[in-house]
Amino acid sequence: MRKSTTYRFRVAFRAPLPFVFRWCTDYSTEDPTIEGEDYQRRVLERTRRRVVFEDLSNTPTGWSWSRNVVSLHPPTRWQARMEGNHRIWSAEYALRDVGDGTTELRFLGKRTPTALGPPNPPVRQFRREILGGWARFARQLERDYRKTRHGGRRPGRPRRR
Repeated sequence: MRKSTTYRFRVAFRAPLPFVFRWCTDYSTEDPTIEGEDYQRRVLERTRRRVVFEDLSNTPTGWSWSRNVVSLHPPTRWQARMEGNHRIWSAEYALRDVGDGTTELRFLGKRTPTALGPPNPPVRQFRREILGGWARFARQLERDYRKTRHGGRRPGRPRRR
């Protein structure tokens, strides 16, 4: 087994916690577009407590595939287990209301490369990359939240991401 690396980060959203939870756990085929990434997502199962999806991308070294099983613990937490041909992830997500309509997301993840996968990136490099993706998510989430407040959609019904 290859060496695991633990990653942590925090991100803030200018939106209330219930909206952030629904938006962040509404996994969809649109997610790659929001992330600015080139992969395909297929949602296989969605219940009130669980979401299962697969991601597939073509890389310079061949296909990268993963199956993600997400356990939802509303209103503030979810956990994910991702197993793929290049890496295995376990992740915990926790939200907290920090006041003034802002919600903070705390992420704790453990990433282990498989025999096919490259070594884990250094924590500092990975943190820069992942925070860039979450910054794009934050912009879209906040745009969607503003639309709900200005009559674009019913409150409490976030856009499918």
